[in-house]
Amino acid sequence: METTTIRVEAGIHAPLEKVWKFWTLPEHITKWNSASDDWHTPRAENDLRTGGKFLTRMEAKDGSFGFDFGGVYDQVITHELIAYTMGDGRKVKVDFSSNGKETRVIETFDPESENSHELQRDGWQAILNNFKKYAETIK
Repeated sequence: METTTIRVEAGIHAPLEKVWKFWTLPEHITKWNSASDDWHTPRAENDLRTGGKFLTRMEAKDGSFGFDFGGVYDQVITHELIAYTMGDGRKVKVDFSSNGKETRVIETFDPESENSHELQRDGWQAILNNFKKYAETIK
């Protein structure tokens, strides 16, 4: 079985502190965490610390499908890195960096075996793009 990781990234025109806050606080996560307009995240919980847990409920707006996405944080370095293990054992790493004008967010994750790598990359990139739009629009 292939063990290649998948990478998505975005440059966000917002300060690092704002990007970090919007990425990690449940009241913001519920506003941007979807890959398309017909999905949403009605609930988010986040204990942002090494060993802490997170859970987001992702659902189709028409109620036809939904799932819980969660895991445990392996490492948290404020304004730099969030690494976690999902409920199914796959690993994710989110790197944050800033050059003063732009904050770069890079997510690297282990793929699952049900869907193609392209579909997974496109889905995660769509969520990241939605985050970018939210972080750049909301004051």
